[in-house]
Amino acid sequence: MDKLLLRVGEAAQVLNVSRWTIYRWVEEGRLEATKIGKGSLRVFHDSVTSLVERNRTDGSTVRLMIRRTAMR
Repeated sequence: MDKLLLRVGEAAQVLNVSRWTIYRWVEEGRLEATKIGKGSLRVFHDSVTSLVERNRTDGSTVRLMIRRTAMR
């Protein structure tokens, strides 16, 4: 079965973050992605869903995770 891929902008919209945050999270290994053709990055939908689920504890959201990351 083919895996659903999202454009960087689509993943950013789903997670309510910037495109640059998506690129950084891919580089850090928080999101799984692949390059298509001459280098267009696509993010695996399952990876986005996983990220949301991993960071949803007691009402915590991805936005709170971003704040925690920015404080480092």
